Amino acid sequence: MTAVPLDDITATLTGLAAAEFGLPAAELSPDLDLASVEGADSVKVLRVIALIERTYDIELEDEQVFAFKTIRDVSEAVAAAIAKRGVQ
Repeated sequence: MTAVPLDDITATLTGLAAAEFGLPAAELSPDLDLASVEGADSVKVLRVIALIERTYDIELEDEQVFAFKTIRDVSEAVAAAIAKRGVQ
């Protein structure tokens, strides 16, 4: 897989998170603190992470996952994982 634009990753992640949390995507900005999102419990967040990993064929480290605060954080980690996979 070639590099994926960060905006595209962010849009995909926003859609996945919105669907899992049962919210309109418009309510989830890239810099919104995910802990403040109603319905965003740890199980749902982990399900979103699993969907992201399958969607992009990557694996995110547990330390990263538990440090994520915003969709932008997740997007940047996904972009880095895609880039890293491309140079291996």
